[in-house]
Amino acid sequence: MSQVKKYLVVGLGKSGVSAAEALLRYGAEVAVYDKKTQEEMEVQLVNYLKTQNVRCYLGTDPLELDSFNAIVVSPGVPLDLPFIQKAKTLGVEIIGELELAYRLGKGNYIAITGTNGKTTTTTLVGEIFKNARRKTAVVGNIGIAVTSTALTAQEDSWLVTECSSFQLETTERFHPVVCALLNITPDHLDRHKTLENYAKVKAKIFRNQTEKDFFVVNYDDAASYELIEDCKSTVVPFSRKSTLDFGVFVKDGRIVIKDQDHELIDICGTEELIIPGEHNLENALAASGISYFCGIASEIIAKTLREFQGVEHRLEFCSEIAGIRFVNDSKGTNPDASIKAIEAIKGNIILIAGGYDKNSKYEEFIRAFHGKVKALVLLGATAPKIRETAERLGYQTIFDEKDMGECVKKSFSLAEPGDTVLLSPACASWDMYSSYEQRGRHFKSCVQELER
Repeated sequence: MSQVKKYLVVGLGKSGVSAAEALLRYGAEVAVYDKKTQEEMEVQLVNYLKTQNVRCYLGTDPLELDSFNAIVVSPGVPLDLPFIQKAKTLGVEIIGELELAYRLGKGNYIAITGTNGKTTTTTLVGEIFKNARRKTAVVGNIGIAVTSTALTAQEDSWLVTECSSFQLETTERFHPVVCALLNITPDHLDRHKTLENYAKVKAKIFRNQTEKDFFVVNYDDAASYELIEDCKSTVVPFSRKSTLDFGVFVKDGRIVIKDQDHELIDICGTEELIIPGEHNLENALAASGISYFCGIASEIIAKTLREFQGVEHRLEFCSEIAGIRFVNDSKGTNPDASIKAIEAIKGNIILIAGGYDKNSKYEEFIRAFHGKVKALVLLGATAPKIRETAERLGYQTIFDEKDMGECVKKSFSLAEPGDTVLLSPACASWDMYSSYEQRGRHFKSCVQELER
């Protein structure tokens, strides 16, 4: 990497800005591109870039593509942009911020991917490592750019990294010592086109591993487990349904690990977990396997599992008003995630759903209602598509609202004591919000308005 001096950073979101800053510290010559014009950008950011002698292409395609040794593409930027495709034909290397961090920095990487459960599992693993007094940073798709930490990491640092398919797509040398694949269900097909392509991108997480490394994978998820054929590292399966000869599983209501010496290590009872739902049991199994095979004591793993209360925007209890519970699951950005949320809630549900269309299908989502969802309150670009699917499958109690405030008011009016108003959109947020976090916070503020 030392011979690469000229970089173009594409996309000036959080990871793009962090990548540009890292490259400047590295001593590289940096140019940046964003589809926004200079007038649409934050003034402070533009002024900072100019003071650092960064060439800015704002609202206009970059020129002299063959002058760059590498282009660093932010995760949300599609790789089929014409100038990126042209750069490829010119032999310019295309990488992402995760790959850049790995090349420039130090430390040991724990990489976690999957359609659902990434944030919860990454956060949980981070807590286990911190409780084990490891030098730990929790980074990646969780909201903290990897480059913001990688350059200050030491040889004994641990970077617990949530990896999206968009990030993995632009990796080449990225080599985690332990990685995990939680599940694969249809998602981001607007970008990856087919489920097979999506799975291939997810499989890049273990591509550079060796026999000294570990790959933790969901034994119960066929789409994930079939990928082990191409894996060179030690495969550590986890299962909540089956007893395993090696790996992490549930035995007599307890999380246990059978190690390479066939010793059975008891972790804790499944009923001791605070986080609800079978999907969160799977997340706990994965986190236990990751941590144990990194050498962390079972007692520390158990203590953390018993204390972990989950993450914001994932089945997050917000309030109870007049006997009606409000739960924020804005992290439910695809149908499978929302199905898991519906399954985890006890009692009847008024469900708020809808958002940006990622070319998802909603039949299984509607079928998961099972008489449990009393009413469906829709908003956003996918509202007509979800309504059409629901009505075709015989579900009729549907209400369309223009914004989150109206959705919350309508849901409250439909609910009875003992019911749960659940925001679990089954869609991304980008049609109305900048992120699922912003959407979740807006939901919570709308709930607070009801309490006034």
